[in-house]
Amino acid sequence: MVHQPRFGRSLVLPLLLLGGVALVFAGASAPVMAAPEPSPVPKRWEVEFQPGPLRMAVVNVPDAGPRAFVYLTYKVTNNGAHDLLFAPTFELACDDMGGTLRSGRDVPVAVTRAILERLSNPLLEDQISIVGTILRGPENAKEGLAVWPLPQMRMAEMTVYAGGFSGETTTLELPGADGQPEKKILRKTHMLRYRLPGEIDPGNGEEYLPFESRPIMR
Repeated sequence: MVHQPRFGRSLVLPLLLLGGVALVFAGASAPVMAAPEPSPVPKRWEVEFQPGPLRMAVVNVPDAGPRAFVYLTYKVTNNGAHDLLFAPTFELACDDMGGTLRSGRDVPVAVTRAILERLSNPLLEDQISIVGTILRGPENAKEGLAVWPLPQMRMAEMTVYAGGFSGETTTLELPGADGQPEKKILRKTHMLRYRLPGEIDPGNGEEYLPFESRPIMR
């Protein structure tokens, strides 16, 4: 069942992520600075990113018992003029988590294998296997899987940041710890934001669609 997002007031304050620095909006207050936006016309190489729904699963982990995980499937197509080296990254942010979690971290190989078996898609590759050259053309599209441990059982919102799908970057100067400016490289990243029901039941088979999906510089 696809979970249709509710567009009521979010339970968390919106965040503007600027090169890993979160700038918080408080009510109608203006942010300290505005984040740069991706170019409306691609400046560098780019591949097409098609995410599937966000899903959850309970998997029996050897020597640990049942554990909850969240995962995302996706399809990537190289519509450009040249073959490309493809090495995607996926990060997950949740309510009050205080940072992001890289996909695959604290995910046993047996868990990834179990999810792949459940999905029964022979074209689907895990995050290690999918790294490599992606050939030109839709006939050479790849399908991938990103998996994280479910951070907590009560959440109102979840955000996925998918990188490695574009070569576009920009350099920003931010104040350093010593007061001197430091250069930060921002990369074009796909941001997918999901609203969740609050109390999570990872075994109910629900699928979540993003209420916001857009490229950002991060």
